[in-house]
Amino acid sequence: MEDYAAEGKSLARVDGKVIFIENVVPGDVVDVKLGKNKKDWAEGWPLRFHSLSSQRVEPFCQHFGVCGGCQWQMLPYEKQLEYKQRQVRDNLQRIGKIKLPEMQPILGADSTKFYRNKIEYTFGTREYLSTAEFNKRKQELANSSEKLDPSNKNVFGFHAKGFWDKIVDIQTCYLQDEPTNAIRNAIREYAIRNDFSFYDIRQHTGLLRTMQVRLCTTGELMLNIVFGENDQKKIKLLLDYMLTDFPAITTILYTINTKKNDSMNDLEPVVYHGKGFVIEKLEDFQFKIGPKSFFQTNSRQGEALYKVAREFAGLTGTQTVYDLYCGTGSIGIFLSEGAKKIIGVELIEDAIADAKENAQLNNLQSTAFFAGDVIDVCDDSFFADHGSPDVIITDPPRMGMHEKLTRKILDIAAPTVVYVSCNPATQARDLALLDEKYEVTAIRPVDMFPHTLHIENVAQLKRRDLHN
Repeated sequence: MEDYAAEGKSLARVDGKVIFIENVVPGDVVDVKLGKNKKDWAEGWPLRFHSLSSQRVEPFCQHFGVCGGCQWQMLPYEKQLEYKQRQVRDNLQRIGKIKLPEMQPILGADSTKFYRNKIEYTFGTREYLSTAEFNKRKQELANSSEKLDPSNKNVFGFHAKGFWDKIVDIQTCYLQDEPTNAIRNAIREYAIRNDFSFYDIRQHTGLLRTMQVRLCTTGELMLNIVFGENDQKKIKLLLDYMLTDFPAITTILYTINTKKNDSMNDLEPVVYHGKGFVIEKLEDFQFKIGPKSFFQTNSRQGEALYKVAREFAGLTGTQTVYDLYCGTGSIGIFLSEGAKKIIGVELIEDAIADAKENAQLNNLQSTAFFAGDVIDVCDDSFFADHGSPDVIITDPPRMGMHEKLTRKILDIAAPTVVYVSCNPATQARDLALLDEKYEVTAIRPVDMFPHTLHIENVAQLKRRDLHN
């Protein structure tokens, strides 16, 4: 393997042909089985390792390579940051093809374990076992009358990568701090001991379906257990047990979901104990987070990301800031002290309701949030009422901005645009379109998710006629 490519795959060349290979590290020497095989490139996976790269380190999680949650534990963290910085630069250069400033160094995380504030687990009846684990279990049962049947076991953990119906039975996860592991393992043991049924995703039957845990830096802890059946007696027994054994839980909810999908959008969680939400803090700003609220998954790095956005906005107290894709208002609120006014626009009405509540929670008078499509909302009459933006903040989903919105930003022509992205490839595409009027003047990647392939990037853009 020569190098890393996009999405964490390693890259090798054979007779000039580029081969993208999963689950290997630059420096590994492997035999490869090809999947996709085109004229100039191919994709494959390792069949046999002849020698391992000197870059490798020992993964710290027993489930590494099986659950698919942390793909890069076999790489030292400094190497992960190096490859992520390179990924951002390569995407912006190869896809964007625009003039770029020198990139600022990637902002790594101080904590590379236990950094997630939200995590979701799934109950199931089919356990995923790696080939090695299957053979090990089979050997252990060789002299026993018990048969190894992973398709008939109550399990509680994460969906196995590439499998919609199989669950990795998680014992210890390093993504969220305690008491999360203790809570998950206690629920599994209580449910099995009391013969509570686990959800069978093929048959769409079973009581216990999914669970979300939200643990804030404030210490507040929210649990939402999703049930596939409305058995009030069993629900009460389980929730009372959790409250007795885990007094650290500040609020507990339950949700009944008898649909065939796990979407929470059209479901109403029921508050069983506590206030039904938690409070998270970024600097001195407070944010109310309910069971269906969106919030940055890594609170400490979310704060670091917003600091970069605030720095790139260059606020002096006189600017009107438009926060597009504002969600629950977190970026706009975080920037509010340096702005004259914050205007947030977001398509999802529930998120706007949260944004207004968060603004009130922080006693902000100079913010206003509006539900609707930016393309429709931001017209001449809107600007007449609220003022034209001096700074635009845009933080789109992974697919990037719709081309109509990119055109709208060009029409609005704010002096400064700050583009926060969770996908440098689509960000590069959008920056190329914005290049018509804007020059990229600063870039800084931020690592929100250590040991994974994901990377955030913040770009500052200045209008050419004002900057040059």
